[in-house]
Amino acid sequence: MLKTVAAIACLFPFLAAAQAPLPATDVTAAQVQAFLKALPRDAVSDRPIRVVDVGGYRVGIYGVFRPKSAKQQATFHQTKVTEVYQMLDGAGTLVTGGTIVDPVNTSAAAKSIGHTSVVGPSIQGGVSRRLTKGDVVIIPGGTPHWWSNLETDITYMIIRPDPESTIPLK
Repeated sequence: MLKTVAAIACLFPFLAAAQAPLPATDVTAAQVQAFLKALPRDAVSDRPIRVVDVGGYRVGIYGVFRPKSAKQQATFHQTKVTEVYQMLDGAGTLVTGGTIVDPVNTSAAAKSIGHTSVVGPSIQGGVSRRLTKGDVVIIPGGTPHWWSNLETDITYMIIRPDPESTIPLK
C-alpha cells in the first residue's frame, strides 16, 4: 500500500503537467475595430481575426463586412462548424433553414474556413428575422443561411467553434 501511494505521489507532477490548462486568448476591441476598418469595402469580406486550438478543437473569430450593394448568396457549409453572429453595425434580414434554390457546390470558402459550401440565389421555406446592432444569432453547421435584404452595409463578428479542427490556425 505504501509503495502504491509513493508511486502515485511521484507521478502526480507529471499527471498535473499533462493536464495543464491552455492559456486564454485575448482579442481586444481595438484589434477588432482596426481589423474591421481594414477590410475591403467593395465586396463581401469574411476573414479570420484569430483561430486558436483550444484542446481537441479550434475556435475562430472572424470579422465580416457586407456592402448593401453586393449580391447576397444563400449558403450552407458542409461542416459541423457552428457560426455565432454578433451584429456590430447596420441592419438586415437573415433567413435560416429551408432549402437553397438552384444549389451549386463551391470550394471558394475552403481556404479561410476549412470546408466547402453550397451556394444559391435564395432560400425557400426558411425563417426570416431582422438583425440590428447588438443582436446575436446561432447558426448550426449545415444550416442554410442568406441575407435576403440589407438595409445598410453591415458589419458583424462570427465565432466559429470547429469540433473537427478543419479551420486553419491564425
